[in-house]
Amino acid sequence: MKKSVMMDILACPIDKHHPLELHVVSEKGDGTVSEGALYCEKCSRFYPIMEEIPIMLPDDLRDKEQETEFLGRHSGSLPEKITARANPWHL
Repeated sequence: MKKSVMMDILACPIDKHHPLELHVVSEKGDGTVSEGALYCEKCSRFYPIMEEIPIMLPDDLRDKEQETEFLGRHSGSLPEKITARANPWHL
């Protein structure tokens, strides 16, 4: 995900809040975010960025197992408001 381009247009798919907070775990030299998370301040949802792709799906279409693994892998790199949520999918 090219942060210089995408952060201007991405909004939360649930409540349409803009701008989202970007938390970078790893990025390439050209400003492409490889791993990280987007966070909506309004509804407290997070959206992982995996392999340069922001995964911004509605709650019922999210892959809980994949996101649990993602949170575990990046627990030391992402803020507690994302990693410490008991139910990050609001289900």
